[in-house]
Amino acid sequence: MTDIEIPPGSALPRSPRSLPTAVKARRPRSRATAGTGRMAALLVSPTLLVLTVVVLYPTVMALRESLYGPKGLDPKTGFIRSTEPFVGLKNYADIFGATGDRFWNAFWNTTFFTVVTVGLETVIGVTMALIMHRAFSGRALVRASILVPWAVPTAISGLLWRWIFNSDGVANALLGRQILWTTEGFHAKVAVIVAEVWKTAPFIGLLMLAGLQVIPKEVYEASRIDGASPLRQFWHITLPLVKPALLVAMLFRCMDALRMFDLPYILIGAQKNSVETLSMLAQNEASNVRFGPASAYAVLLFLYVFLIALAFVRLLGADLVGDSGGGRRTRTRFALARRREVTA
Repeated sequence: MTDIEIPPGSALPRSPRSLPTAVKARRPRSRATAGTGRMAALLVSPTLLVLTVVVLYPTVMALRESLYGPKGLDPKTGFIRSTEPFVGLKNYADIFGATGDRFWNAFWNTTFFTVVTVGLETVIGVTMALIMHRAFSGRALVRASILVPWAVPTAISGLLWRWIFNSDGVANALLGRQILWTTEGFHAKVAVIVAEVWKTAPFIGLLMLAGLQVIPKEVYEASRIDGASPLRQFWHITLPLVKPALLVAMLFRCMDALRMFDLPYILIGAQKNSVETLSMLAQNEASNVRFGPASAYAVLLFLYVFLIALAFVRLLGADLVGDSGGGRRTRTRFALARRREVTA
């Protein structure tokens, strides 16, 4: 019989009788995993049910309604139709025709308001956060006063700014000119932008303040020892470390600004070409019993918001989540920049 050499340190092969025992030993773990999965599904099911009722069902019904046109007159009988006619994709095709001018005007107004307001709110919000993060007497009062505009309801804010931008209001008194802010024109856009930035800039400041409070003080102490100026500390330390919180705040604000409705509606009014947004256009169509076009505009707005959110997550996904190595990379970048300056 030939001897079989077994390398030292290698495990002996199991006998066929021992295999069922190993399989049985793994069964309790698989059962525990399955039980945990069922418990997780049971806990998440109420949330999924609410989301289905509140989000999924209205979205599906809006998509279905967008395939139908207004009732109108029946050419055969001369009476108003009792049911809405099926028109397929006609409501979507109309936005590329002569009747789509109003849609594209609302689309560009929505985009313009989103880009301008979110940009200004980011700059002002970061400044607010840096002020609130400083240690000085009366800091609690400053924090409370900065957060007051965000706590004011949007409808009340719109009425307040409508009084300010009145023909004989505070804005004209300070400027010394008679400007009709609530009429058609670029000045109506300016009024909406000022009111929106005043209302929501504290939101970005609040999230930025939360990000600033988790930055270790040792990082700033080390940079001060190396002779870093406050501007370099902000650019190489503060901004990279609060970048995830800032991007999340910008994402929320973009999604909110794209759905802007109540502030321009109350401040300027309905059916004003200068400030009409996609939400205002859909509401106006629905109020005139044109539910098919209104649903089509709502579906397009939903797709617009979804694509913007998807672009944020895909392009800035890693920065939105952040990682544990962010502080280490920031210190490395600062040290390398400092070394280049010393070498130069």
